[in-house]
Amino acid sequence: MASDWDPLLHTEASKPYWNTLQTFVTHERETHVVYPAPADVLAALQLTPCDSVRVMILGQDPYHGAGQAHGLSFSVRRDMPIPPSLANIFKELATDLGVAAPSHGNLEQWAAQGVLLVNSTLTVRAAEPASHQGNGWETFTDEIIRTVNNKREHVVFVLWGNAARKKRALIDTSRHTIIESAHPSPLSAHRGFFGSKPFSRTNAALAKAGQRTINWELTEP
Repeated sequence: MASDWDPLLHTEASKPYWNTLQTFVTHERETHVVYPAPADVLAALQLTPCDSVRVMILGQDPYHGAGQAHGLSFSVRRDMPIPPSLANIFKELATDLGVAAPSHGNLEQWAAQGVLLVNSTLTVRAAEPASHQGNGWETFTDEIIRTVNNKREHVVFVLWGNAARKKRALIDTSRHTIIESAHPSPLSAHRGFFGSKPFSRTNAALAKAGQRTINWELTEP
């Protein structure tokens, strides 16, 4: 765990919901296949310390296919096929900034630059999307959003889809920037995600705040 997230984790772990949540996840792992692996559940916090967060991209569920989820929203390991939502993200990136789509879908290079890639729910049962929603993860990840919102430094919050957009109420728009649109899923990307230019708008907001922009180009293996 990145050390500056420790106070949040310790505080949440002392609350009653946390034990209930962990008991639920433990039972799920004993009776079903659950993603991601235990070591990867908090990977987003491990890779992006709170002090370095400049952008937060909020997802909904981890991927529910074998080997896909590794703790970062929308990301997959380099040896995995690129899922449809991520393929649409790369299409929009190419249209927006002229960045060619990479051959892999691992977004750790974004995380290393201060892009916090967090899902609202941090575990999921294999082949059953949304199966772990409503069991406590949202309470924890809402606290992550509040913690980032409380940073003195300006942050860009990228909210894709209705579930993410419902988190607007947790964000102080007088100090931070919100960029929102439809979800990049094939079911909704044509309803406002394509053409929304989230990457150039994020960099413009960072530059306006006097912050370093993000290099969205992913290098090849």
